[in-house]
Amino acid sequence: MAEEAGEGVVARVSAPALPVAAEILSPLLAGEVAAAAAYRARAKSANTVRAYASDWRQFEAWCDERGLESLPARAEAVATYLAVLAQAGRADSTIGRHLAAIGWQHRQQGQVPPTARDDRMVIADTFAGIRREARVRPSQRKAAIAAADLVKMIAAVRGIGRKAVRDRAILALGLASALRRSELVALDLADIALVKEGVRLTIRHSKTDQEGEGQVIAVPNGQTILPVARLKAWLAVRGNAPGPLFTRFAANGAMTQLPMSDRAVARLVQKYAALVGLDASVLGAHSLRAGFLTEAARSGASLPKMQEVSRQKKLEVLLGYIRSAELFEQHAGKRFL
Repeated sequence: MAEEAGEGVVARVSAPALPVAAEILSPLLAGEVAAAAAYRARAKSANTVRAYASDWRQFEAWCDERGLESLPARAEAVATYLAVLAQAGRADSTIGRHLAAIGWQHRQQGQVPPTARDDRMVIADTFAGIRREARVRPSQRKAAIAAADLVKMIAAVRGIGRKAVRDRAILALGLASALRRSELVALDLADIALVKEGVRLTIRHSKTDQEGEGQVIAVPNGQTILPVARLKAWLAVRGNAPGPLFTRFAANGAMTQLPMSDRAVARLVQKYAALVGLDASVLGAHSLRAGFLTEAARSGASLPKMQEVSRQKKLEVLLGYIRSAELFEQHAGKRFL
């Protein structure tokens, strides 16, 4: 199978329900209905819609295997499915997204979401139990990649071929920008502005900017990882055609105009981590973002400057990276152990 095959199926977004049959709509009203449907389609980012579509297909397949109705789904069926995901070790945030996807699909098809029909709160109580258990489980967050290890990973990308140039740029920019993996693969060429000091990145949509107001971050040229130089090398290979910044390669090695998937970035990180002797099982695409925040904390960067790049809304998340980076600093047992 190709490295980045089979992504990009997006669920259809239906037009608003009307009390008039579609075939007898006037041309004027039909155009207005189409406009409303287009706005509705943009209510969620393309990455969110892709994730919802994938999550819905998984729920639909689970229901089919067990002879259950997926649309409309009973609250008890949804609650059981959430429990199955939890038993499989899925993160509570991922389970929450699956629940949102099920509700989203019901609304697209003109159905009342299961949570709105759950008078006994079976779904809410089940999910609350899952989240409570998640709080007492050891964290499954991917480990951070240290800057020194990333340098080794970049060096492990052999050759001067187009794919090698792309992979080096992804690794370097992924850590230097502290982007979420969905944000990294969503970058377009138009989102890149090269300046003397480095590059300005425009993030059109993100987890903390669902309305798409846009956020701009700076990535300096750097002296060790050299993210901007590696990005420029990729741009020279990619060309100036509009579209995704990081494109996928077909099985025959041909470069396509299709965006990479976020899972392809995770596989890429694990591949080069393993080549330099790191434990790939605890690393993923998030390790690049975590690596930036951990290194920033270790180097004494202030919380506001870290937040400026990471765009985290909750300061306690950033404080967690600082605590992790300083675990051995001024340790209580340093003088006698």
